[in-house]
Amino acid sequence: MKPHSTPARQGAVPESQDKPVADKTLKLKTLVHLFLTLVILSACTVLYILLCLQLRWLSYQRLEEHKRPLVTVSGALSFEGYSRVPDGKPLVRAQCRQCALVSSSGQMLGSRLGKEIDRMECVLRMNQAPTNGYEEDVGTKSTIRVVSHTSIPLLLRNQSYFFKQSRETIYIVWGPMRKMSWEKGGLTYRTLQEVKEMYPSLQIYTLTERMMAYCDEVFQDETGKNRMKSGSFLSTGWFTMILAMELCEQIFVFGMVSDSYCREKNHPRVPYHYFEKGKLDECRMYLAHERAPRGGHRFITEKTVFSHWAKTRNIVFNHTSWVGG
Repeated sequence: MKPHSTPARQGAVPESQDKPVADKTLKLKTLVHLFLTLVILSACTVLYILLCLQLRWLSYQRLEEHKRPLVTVSGALSFEGYSRVPDGKPLVRAQCRQCALVSSSGQMLGSRLGKEIDRMECVLRMNQAPTNGYEEDVGTKSTIRVVSHTSIPLLLRNQSYFFKQSRETIYIVWGPMRKMSWEKGGLTYRTLQEVKEMYPSLQIYTLTERMMAYCDEVFQDETGKNRMKSGSFLSTGWFTMILAMELCEQIFVFGMVSDSYCREKNHPRVPYHYFEKGKLDECRMYLAHERAPRGGHRFITEKTVFSHWAKTRNIVFNHTSWVGG
């Protein structure tokens, strides 16, 4: 007798056919999830790019707005961010068509750029960088000297050179308000008053509190980092570039390396300052400051910002490391 067999249920799908259908469904769900993930990531990327562009544009607008000083009756420009010692009046002078911003870097040694620098209408120098003995490389003219509060004692050591021989130079001093404020009896401000009394014809200005705050704001807008929270100090080069963008129609920067220079292999070693031969190495100093958790200048970060500004402003870098940047 044949064994009794149970007839197949009508409409039932064999088990062998269920598995391919389930696999197809799983694959379809996976593809849908993957597609949705890519769409979300793409949307986030686009939003991020648009946000970055918006922040960059806002920063650019703020710089443009700040760049427009008050025009006086005489046709000169009034730069409200700079306060004269001791009467507090703003810096008033004509705008410069072409400016040389001269780095204090050892890159200037052997450059023979002195004559080219002196041909510029205005020359901006920093801190205690001298011209005596280096005329062939750095020139002789000094229209404006931007000075850190920490460098004032260094200038006082050579008063005859800085304050007697260079009376046509405008000195602009920056520093924290506790040292620079007249109202708070700041030590640096009192020193500047004494210098002014000794050399009455000297032109000395300080950055106002509002201007110092503005420079911090520009740094944060450009880098996304709060300067104080990041434990860093803006460099004299930063304040000089901000001033140059207000004062000058065209800026030629001499001796400043690009932000990528010190990370390249086989770059030549030069002193941090051209007038301090055999002391600190420039790139070692830049990298040490960039990595310092607190108390450092972000020299490399600042140069990255300068390279961005050069794309929208009339800024020309003399050093070959900026080529193609």
